[in-house]
Amino acid sequence: MSMTPPSVLGLNAYLMYALGKAARRRLQDRLTARGLRLWHLTVLALLSDLGPQMKTVLAARLDMNASDLVRIVNDLVKTGYVECDRDPEDRRRVVVRLTPDGGSALAELGADVASADDEVLAPLDAEERLLLSSLLRRVHTHLEGGTRTAARP
Repeated sequence: MSMTPPSVLGLNAYLMYALGKAARRRLQDRLTARGLRLWHLTVLALLSDLGPQMKTVLAARLDMNASDLVRIVNDLVKTGYVECDRDPEDRRRVVVRLTPDGGSALAELGADVASADDEVLAPLDAEERLLLSSLLRRVHTHLEGGTRTAARP
C-alpha cells in the first residue's frame, strides 16, 4: 500500500523530489560502504572532468560553503584520492588535484552509480532511460541558465 497521497502524484516537482531522494539514498548506501559521501564523489568527478582546481573555485562551482569544502577535501586527502598544493604564482591559493588512486577510485565508483541507477530505473527500458536522461539534462541546463531550446508545439 502506497503512503503517497494520490493528489501529489500529479505534481512533477513532488515526483522529482521523491525520486531524487530515493536515488540519492541508494547511491549513498553504496558510497557509505566505501567510506565516502555524495560530496566526495562530486568533488572527484569535478576534478576528473575539469582538472586541478583552486579550493575557492571548487566551492563556488559546487555552491558550497568554503569550510564545508575544506572538510570534504581533507577527507579525500586522507584517502589519497586528491592532493593539495600551494599555487607557485600565488602562495595564498591552494590547488586541489586528483591523484591516480583518486582516478581509479572514481572509475570503480562508476559501477556503484550505474548499479544505483539500474535499481531506480528498473521499470524503464533502455530507450525510455535515454529519453528520461535527455529530458532531465535539458531541464537541468534550463535551470542553470544555460542555452535555452526553442519552444516545441
